[in-house]
Amino acid sequence: MSAPAPKPEGGPASEPERAGPLVSVSHVTKRFTVERDLLGRPTREVRAVDDVSLEIERGETLRLVGESGCGKSTLGRVMLRLIDPTEGQILFEGRDIAKLPERELRPLRRRMQIVFQDPYSSLNPRMTVRATLAEALRIHGLVKNRGEEEARVASLLERVGLRPEHMRRYPHEFSGGQRQRIGIARALAVEPSFIVADEPISALDVSIQAQVVNLLGDLQDELGLSYLFIAHDLSVVEFISDRVAVMYLGRVVEVATSDELYGAPRHPYTQALLASAPVPDPTRRREHPPLKGDVPSPLDPPTGCTFHPRCPLAEPGLCDKSPPPLVSLGAKHQVACFKAT
Repeated sequence: MSAPAPKPEGGPASEPERAGPLVSVSHVTKRFTVERDLLGRPTREVRAVDDVSLEIERGETLRLVGESGCGKSTLGRVMLRLIDPTEGQILFEGRDIAKLPERELRPLRRRMQIVFQDPYSSLNPRMTVRATLAEALRIHGLVKNRGEEEARVASLLERVGLRPEHMRRYPHEFSGGQRQRIGIARALAVEPSFIVADEPISALDVSIQAQVVNLLGDLQDELGLSYLFIAHDLSVVEFISDRVAVMYLGRVVEVATSDELYGAPRHPYTQALLASAPVPDPTRRREHPPLKGDVPSPLDPPTGCTFHPRCPLAEPGLCDKSPPPLVSLGAKHQVACFKAT
């Protein structure tokens, strides 16, 4: 993707640039209790996110991929503190927000936003578009009067490719793609620097997906936004990603630049995901065998490397004993696999 253009005054660029990544999570774990004893003590837990460490630079898009149920959406919500982490550190603009009380976290919320997967359920059907967008403006004190509010809402709609007069309509009067544009406008309303896009195109028609992806790319160039773009398919929006992180059963198993991951994947799971992606030519030979079997239950994950029951390279006595650490294979390529180093 091209380098971000200078951001307009009053947006994220008007603040002094800070050194280091915009978002950084270190050894983050999120456990959910599914059973308790008579005294209320946890007896069974699910590790939805298991010891994950990632960084997102300013103006960068990090794509997070993996099969359904691997913890991608949970990680995205933990990074925004919509869900509290069980363990670990979350640095946003250099400040640890993992244990920050809500009173201190609230001013930072406008800098971190989310675009949800389903544009049909993420908008309140009883609120007009104007009310939906204006709500965030009022909460964060970004408008002084009704006239300024209406002007800001009109500007937001135009920025995402809708007309100002659409502000008086209700969500049911729009198509799926238009609703997702409203969801993007809602995220932009408070001038964020970081947006989690949680499978924002998976519920849309294929003909509309490219339009939404292009819109997100244009907004990034214009405003210098950073994205965590969550998807379950490696073939989706390849060109919008600077780096890709591959997640399996709560753990990150490979991180690389987009070019390197697609050109030389090192983890067997990444190789299998790429082989499973549909190709235009059905006679084209696949370099790696497609993925077989199902993701194990997170209630009873395998010991050692959680991928070893499905891995063609698994070695008994090694891969089933302890989880492999995420190690560097190059300047921007990391992999968690005993057989890939």
